Amino acid sequence: MRASGQRRRLRSCWMVKNALIAGVDEAGRGPLAGPLTVAAVILDPQRPIAGLNDSKKLSEKKREALYPQIIERALAYCVIVVLPEEIDRLNIFQATMAGMSRAVAGLTPTAHSALIDGNKLPKDLPCPGRAIVGGDALEPAISAASILAKVTRDRLMIDMESTHPGYGFAIHKGYPTPAHLSALKLLGPCVQHRRSFAPVKVLLDQTQLF
Repeated sequence: MRASGQRRRLRSCWMVKNALIAGVDEAGRGPLAGPLTVAAVILDPQRPIAGLNDSKKLSEKKREALYPQIIERALAYCVIVVLPEEIDRLNIFQATMAGMSRAVAGLTPTAHSALIDGNKLPKDLPCPGRAIVGGDALEPAISAASILAKVTRDRLMIDMESTHPGYGFAIHKGYPTPAHLSALKLLGPCVQHRRSFAPVKVLLDQTQLF
């Protein structure tokens, strides 16, 4: 009875006219360095935005062009930055779930429901939610969230180049490219590297042995 009651409440949220539905997505689960960014967006149906899509399918120029449009036209948006220390403490999956909950909780006005990109829902999501695999290419609100998260993170990684030169953060954005792995071996990890991620952890363990 309890489960069926929850399903009825979920269905009612999607069917209510003028319901505020947030799209939620993240950027930066795979990199060895830098933060994870999570965004939640409630789009305004009266102010549509042309060209929304999965941020990975858009050029950097197109993402940068869409970013201010989303900021200006959305009914609400919230971008959360999860630092490497928290990623290491929680693990990347739990850090992602925590970031999604915070992003939805940070929306004003409050979302009635949330569409989450992926196949998992945060347990402490502050409203009913639905997980959609590939949602960043299917639901405009999730697409908008993916763009905000991606652009925000890319900008942070570009800024990081000046404070941590030599790693190439502005180019590879912390992902484990051959150039990044080579710089990591040469320079060792910096404070922005995720110590729980295998290539970084191996180097740290080797350093401790010698």
